[in-house]
Amino acid sequence: MKFTGFIFLCVVMASCQPKKDRVKTIDIAAEQETLMETDRDFSKMSVDKGMKNAFLEYIDSNGVLLRPNKMPIIGAQAIDYLIQINDTSYKFNWEPQKAVVAKSADLGYTYGLYAIHPSLQDTVIYGTYVSIWKKQEDGSWKFVLDTGNEGVDE
Repeated sequence: MKFTGFIFLCVVMASCQPKKDRVKTIDIAAEQETLMETDRDFSKMSVDKGMKNAFLEYIDSNGVLLRPNKMPIIGAQAIDYLIQINDTSYKFNWEPQKAVVAKSADLGYTYGLYAIHPSLQDTVIYGTYVSIWKKQEDGSWKFVLDTGNEGVDE
């Protein structure tokens, strides 16, 4: 009886150990490149279809916008805020400089430089930004926080 109990205990202990083939190896470098591409696609959509459409496409349902002289705009209020924007008088694009992804590959951030091109002025407004991203159930990335600062010293 003791031998049978010992065998049973060994089987239970062995089944509790993770199998190497069950442990998924995450390629963080590939995830970072995917996040960079997502941010570039986000910018391209902003140029092609307007900033409003791009932000509405890429914001997480609980996303937060940090804007100058405003309290944080969160979730449904952020979406309502974006819907009300009139983006017909300018083009807005950006270029991510770097993406960093957590070891869990479900959270990351990008930062870079943005440019606003007003339609009726011969000028460009530059600034910096950071976006924090969350991986969605379907494997896509949506931003959960977006903020920026006007001005860039070279």
